[in-house]
Amino acid sequence: MDEQEFVQLLESLLQPDTERVKAATANLNKTYYTSPASLTALIHVLTSHPKAELRQLAAVEARKLVQKHWASIPADQKGTLRSQLFQSTLDDDVTLVRHSAARVVSAIARIDFEDGEWADLPGYLQQAATSSTARHREVGVYILFTILESVGDAFPGNLSDLYKLFGTTIQDPESAEVRVNTMLALSRMAMLLDPEDDPKSLKTFQDNIPKMVAVLQSTVEQGDEDHALQAFEVFQTLLGCEAALLQKHFGDLVKFMIELASTTSIDDDYRSQALAFLMQCVRYRKLKIQGLRIGEELTVKALQIVTELGDLSSDEEDITPARSALGLLDILASSLPPSQVVVPLLKAIGPFVTSPNPDYRRAGILALGMCVEGAPDFIATQLHEILPMVLHLLEDPEVKVRAAALNGVARLADDLAEDMGKEHARLIPALVKNFDLAASSNQGQDGERNLEIIRGSCNAIDSLIEGLETEDAAKYVSELVPRFSSLFQHSDFKSKVAAVGAVGSIAAAAEGAFLPYFEQTMHALAPYVTIKESQDDLDLRGVVCDSMGKMASAVGAAPFQQYVRPLMEASEEALHLDHPRLRETSYILWSTMAKVYEEEFSPYLAGAIKGLQECLKQDETEMEVQLGEEAKDLLGSEVVVQGRKIKVASATDDDDDEVLNAEDMDEDDDWDDIGAVTAVAMEKEIAVEVIGDIITHTRRNFLPYLEDTVTSVLELVEHSYEGVRKSAIGTLWRTYACLWGLAEGDGMEKWKPGIKLQVQPTDTLKKLGNLVMTATMRVWQDEMDRGTVTDINRDLAATLKLCGPAVLVTEQGNVVTEITQQLVSIITKRHPCQQDLGDEAEEDILEESSEYDWLVIETALDVVTCLSVALGLDFAELWKVFEKPILKYASSQESTERSAAVGSIAECIGNMGEACTPYTSGLLKLLIHRLSDEDSETKSNAVYGLGLLCEKSNNEQEILKSYMNIFEKLEPLLDDQGQARLLDNTAGCVSRMISRHPNNIPIGEVLPRLVQLLPLREDYEENKPIFKMVVQLYQANDPTIMQLTPSLMPIFEKVLGPPEEQLEDETRAQLVELVKYLQKQ
Repeated sequence: MDEQEFVQLLESLLQPDTERVKAATANLNKTYYTSPASLTALIHVLTSHPKAELRQLAAVEARKLVQKHWASIPADQKGTLRSQLFQSTLDDDVTLVRHSAARVVSAIARIDFEDGEWADLPGYLQQAATSSTARHREVGVYILFTILESVGDAFPGNLSDLYKLFGTTIQDPESAEVRVNTMLALSRMAMLLDPEDDPKSLKTFQDNIPKMVAVLQSTVEQGDEDHALQAFEVFQTLLGCEAALLQKHFGDLVKFMIELASTTSIDDDYRSQALAFLMQCVRYRKLKIQGLRIGEELTVKALQIVTELGDLSSDEEDITPARSALGLLDILASSLPPSQVVVPLLKAIGPFVTSPNPDYRRAGILALGMCVEGAPDFIATQLHEILPMVLHLLEDPEVKVRAAALNGVARLADDLAEDMGKEHARLIPALVKNFDLAASSNQGQDGERNLEIIRGSCNAIDSLIEGLETEDAAKYVSELVPRFSSLFQHSDFKSKVAAVGAVGSIAAAAEGAFLPYFEQTMHALAPYVTIKESQDDLDLRGVVCDSMGKMASAVGAAPFQQYVRPLMEASEEALHLDHPRLRETSYILWSTMAKVYEEEFSPYLAGAIKGLQECLKQDETEMEVQLGEEAKDLLGSEVVVQGRKIKVASATDDDDDEVLNAEDMDEDDDWDDIGAVTAVAMEKEIAVEVIGDIITHTRRNFLPYLEDTVTSVLELVEHSYEGVRKSAIGTLWRTYACLWGLAEGDGMEKWKPGIKLQVQPTDTLKKLGNLVMTATMRVWQDEMDRGTVTDINRDLAATLKLCGPAVLVTEQGNVVTEITQQLVSIITKRHPCQQDLGDEAEEDILEESSEYDWLVIETALDVVTCLSVALGLDFAELWKVFEKPILKYASSQESTERSAAVGSIAECIGNMGEACTPYTSGLLKLLIHRLSDEDSETKSNAVYGLGLLCEKSNNEQEILKSYMNIFEKLEPLLDDQGQARLLDNTAGCVSRMISRHPNNIPIGEVLPRLVQLLPLREDYEENKPIFKMVVQLYQANDPTIMQLTPSLMPIFEKVLGPPEEQLEDETRAQLVELVKYLQKQ
């Protein structure tokens, strides 16, 4: 081997000449790196060359070759190489070289330890870590860190000795490097520690936490940025380990980070890191945070930090404490109960929005906007107080405050569409006023600020308008469309995008009222459908296609027909322009076209399916990233590489020039650690949802593509990204429902309730049902993401209701027991998605829930209800299991929980029919008690349930004994004319009681009051029992009903007229016959 040429080639790799680097790389790979001697030569360069940069490069290259060549090096050379390498690593005076060399040591040790060699290395490292020379201590601890990282619990030394060592080095009096390296090593020890098997090590580790906090605090106080970031990263790592490690000091640690984040005298980077840690705490330790009741303190401190936003444009993406604080508020609101976040926030922002300081006024509305998505139900109840505040801020003299208020309107409207939509008469004029003022003065130094108002007005109306009733939205078309259309040619790209998006939403909301503007709008936007010269062009093209899709939905198939082909051709071209967002836009457009044209979408079906299948087949793992000096600016940020969003970090600041190649990595371990969501994954999520839309709307025409599509989607059910898992399972169930509908259309008998199938589905349905249910159960039981569990609940509930019990039977038998187990675990808050990361099920279940946490439970109750629909009488056996946990919610302190539980109980009674008889006593007691509930929704559900129980139960003795008590409780409800649903349900309840026991009710007293409640105003389902009872009394020639005929005839006329959904077909036919009979009398 020519060592001189070898060194020259290595030196060539450091030159700024790309061609020379390529040639040298090729020569090294071909001529030298195939031989074990190259590894020996690299170690020689690393241990003896005078140039630090060449030693650094040799370390990087040697580490790559260790796995390949170390075993082939003669045993008599290995000892010398180990000794030289270890000593030079200790003595090198350049930190980066020492760290890279340490990685070579650990790579060799990984192989040697497996072979029982280099047994004296742990002892040497212990000596180095306790040396009187600081540099030796630094290197000794760092090598220990890299070895623990590399070999894990295969480390041959005694781990308890390491804990003892690190307990000393974490307090090194001289070197911050030693202290921080100890933290890095401890973070690796944390990954190996099993608290149950090793309580002694757990205690030792816990005792080190305060010392680790002291190290972090010291690096921050000294402005030691590199070490501080590493220390922060260690604490982030510990959040992903066993919960017991931090448990003892968790509250103190959180409070330390809150104080750090709130201290304005320290560097913003440190404050942002502290806020990032708090966000992760709330995400992965929300039950601990909730239990400590520090949500309010976090909320109020975050609100204060938001006041520091300054004059940064809202479009800048720099990470600042104020932006991080907004992110913290967002995750707090979605993770903790409203009592800990939104309630204290609303209390705190009062003085903020009336402050003379515009930064405080802006902070108040921005903070509120960030919390809407996490607690929409609670915020909806407070709109009467929030709205005047928002309207006041829309009139603020400061542009930045008005811009924030516009953002607040958009966020409120996004999550409270109907509630905000009802306030259109106050909001839209205020938004238009802001737009006009900015548009008329968009000159000079305030130009950019005015553009912000223009964009904000467009975005606010974009969000708000879709919450309006069609007839209300129609009133604003002539006022809004000309204003926004004038921006289609605007020089400011972002204003143009905002205007195009708003016009699309106006069209979607106003429907037919948009027709007069349809042709001219399409003509104005047409040039943007094919633009592709720049990224901005492609972004705009995507928004234009989105808006055109909304216009198609608004005006309907015929007016839009001429635009379909060119738009579809442009969307297919967009797949090949290397722009993920534009590809997603194409898929969404196909979904819209399928909805508008249904079976007539067939000519484009083959092309759409081809594009969607190609999306699903995209590879997400093949990646090679070269990070050199020029990439240093990317540290801490996210980059998209071949579709994979990667966080660029420099935890150990070594190996800067190393090529990260997916093929060289241990797939399972390393990619799991990255934990990134890729652009390709997000694209697949959209594509799978669109497939579901297309199947649903093209129905029979999709059948030729069905098998391949189902196969592709099934492969994504256990995808690493929850969005893909969620959409894959949803699309599979939609496919099943579509096939079921087709089979019924082809003559398959309507299903009948019961676990023993009385109607056999087709073979295709059996096969698909087995595949989808098996896949769903596999994901459902271990799923950590609550949104995915919520959606699975919804999918199962909808399918059981539509398709009955057939889905409950798989090739392995029926899955009722497994489904019941999953539902009980969710309802009792013991499902994996309801636990903190690294925790087993909590012993003490917290009573309060965030709105999203409650949604998981509420949708599980929906599955219980739909299970009762599918099983009918057979559900009674399951009620034994569900009764206790559901009754607990029926007595909850939260009205939403009581309402949902009582509603679920009522539906289950109705669905299991007479099989509810054994449970009559307990259910009767609960429902009568809830007739006095302070919440009208709960009360209404209790009335509904009581009616069903009186109708279905065969325990007549118990029921009749309570009749007078029930009437006494119902009577006061009849006076509340403001509660339409409550009155409707009361009418239904009394009708059921009369139908079942006409001789036990004073009909002469009750019926006239009942007739006064007719016709029903809201809950039309109750018309069925009411008119069944009416017909029954006429058939029995009841004297009271005969006397009431003059009052009933106008009621009959109204319910037989529009709207059609007032009566089911069977009830309508009975009523028509009755009216004919009465007219003859």
